[in-house]
Amino acid sequence: MTAEILERFEVIEECYEFMLAYAAQGLASDKGSESGRQVREFLNRAAQALTGFTECCVSAMGDSRPAFLAVLERDASDSLAALDLVLAQPAISSQLIDNLNASVHLRALLTDVFLLGEVLRSRQGRSSYRRFLALERAT
Repeated sequence: MTAEILERFEVIEECYEFMLAYAAQGLASDKGSESGRQVREFLNRAAQALTGFTECCVSAMGDSRPAFLAVLERDASDSLAALDLVLAQPAISSQLIDNLNASVHLRALLTDVFLLGEVLRSRQGRSSYRRFLALERAT
């Protein structure tokens, strides 16, 4: 389950990085350019990654951190609403993406993703180390 969560994190982070580059291009619309076509793809992938996001994280974290999971749910839901709003527009300008990048909702989600990613990676590292020690003892 941790691998699925880390994949979702990767999709969200890649989308944000692409949006930074897209915002800097000064485009009036997503129509007629390769990056314009790509922005919708990145936004759609991020929206898909956010669908069922908290439930996926609950499986990896367990119910031991309900307060953080409530924060994660709120930030994911708010970010998904912002992504859906942008995707519903007939034209996605660089300015619109710049405003989405500045959204406190998206920034909070990214911080959650970075924090939780670090927690899960450190758990995974400890688990790998424990397996290594068990193998050493067995030999």
